[in-house]
Amino acid sequence: MRLTILGGGGFRLPLVYGALLGDHAEGRITRVTLHDVDAARLAAIARVLTDQAAGVPDAPEVTVTTDLDEALRGADFVFSAIRVGGLEGRAADERIALAEGVLGQETVGAGGIAYGLRTVPVAVDIARRVARLAPDAWVINFTNPAGLVTEAMARHLGDRVIGICDSPVGLGRRVAHALGADLASAWLDYAGLNHLGWLRGLRIEGRDELPRLLADPALLDSFEEGRLFGADWLQSLGAIPNEYLHYYYFNRDAVRAYQEAKQTRGAFLQEQQARFYAEMEQPGAPALATWDRTRAEREATYMAHNREAAGAGERDASDLESGGYEKVALALMRAIAHNQRTTLILNVRNRAALSVLDEQAVVEVPCFVDANGAHPAPVSPLPLHATGLVCAVKAVERQVMAAADSGSRAAAVKAFALHPLVDSVTVARRLVDGYTGVHPALAYLR
Repeated sequence: MRLTILGGGGFRLPLVYGALLGDHAEGRITRVTLHDVDAARLAAIARVLTDQAAGVPDAPEVTVTTDLDEALRGADFVFSAIRVGGLEGRAADERIALAEGVLGQETVGAGGIAYGLRTVPVAVDIARRVARLAPDAWVINFTNPAGLVTEAMARHLGDRVIGICDSPVGLGRRVAHALGADLASAWLDYAGLNHLGWLRGLRIEGRDELPRLLADPALLDSFEEGRLFGADWLQSLGAIPNEYLHYYYFNRDAVRAYQEAKQTRGAFLQEQQARFYAEMEQPGAPALATWDRTRAEREATYMAHNREAAGAGERDASDLESGGYEKVALALMRAIAHNQRTTLILNVRNRAALSVLDEQAVVEVPCFVDANGAHPAPVSPLPLHATGLVCAVKAVERQVMAAADSGSRAAAVKAFALHPLVDSVTVARRLVDGYTGVHPALAYLR
């Protein structure tokens, strides 16, 4: 089978290839095509992959190309992991939002909207090309904002595009570890949108073990989300939120921490990855060792501003393990290619999973996966406070798609103004002015 990866010069790509190297099952991926608009980044990541494959006799063959149509033809699976505007764009998103006193994180609030407005037109073009050049391919979307981008692509690819994220499985792993449970045998009662979901239960042999966790402050303090949100708040919610909900529940604290920080997350990653790709231009640089060192630094500083705002301290060693998005992707491909029925938390069209949203809305819920794709499992209704957030953010996502379709500046202003973390229409207008002033990819808004 052939896998095409769009955004193949991206820094986290070796995680995916590492997972493929560990897959020796019959019918596995044997060819990988990397596509990127940046030939230098492609060459750097290809060097890392060559080092990874050393000594592995059946390593998937890797080819690189900057021609999108060439990359798509003949693909069985397509991973979309693009970043329109690069990390420079992310840093600008954060800077412009923080100057207005609102959050600029790349998937949440004003920053997520700006990123979505840049990305949706490109993702839609990719979806149309896949439908024309590789109609039998399955598209697995890594591109953020994952739920929004997956829904935009689904309008052209239907159920053959599936969004994935490592946050839910990372949360489930940490909660199971705190409970001394085996995640492989647990059912995660998780529902919401991408980066806006709640773990409402963890069932093992029919018994919900989450109440035991919520009743024990010491257990809650033993893992990342427990320290991030605090035992009192988690007990009040009666659930464990996705870590990104810290931006909603503690918004002022998060914004203040970002404003007071030496640099934003995007600016840090921009500098860090610039150093990495510059090092990789040196022929003698040890590719895999250089990448691994850079990745360790990246993981250790993840959500550092939020932990600082919450007084949560440094990340535990167990939290530095990859969240597992590459493992989710591999499990998803295996289930589809070999009809190996499995259950994964994915971003898919709602059908009837969450009754408060229409059938076409992309949601993040447990899914049964087989050769026919991912099928959302029934989930219990969200509580009213969660329903309110989900409906508000989904309305914003739809407005972003409307702006991308129409090129309407007014529609873009509406998208910003409707978001729960943007507190004024006046601010929304200034944000659109700021973002269109620095991002060439937003020149279509008029």
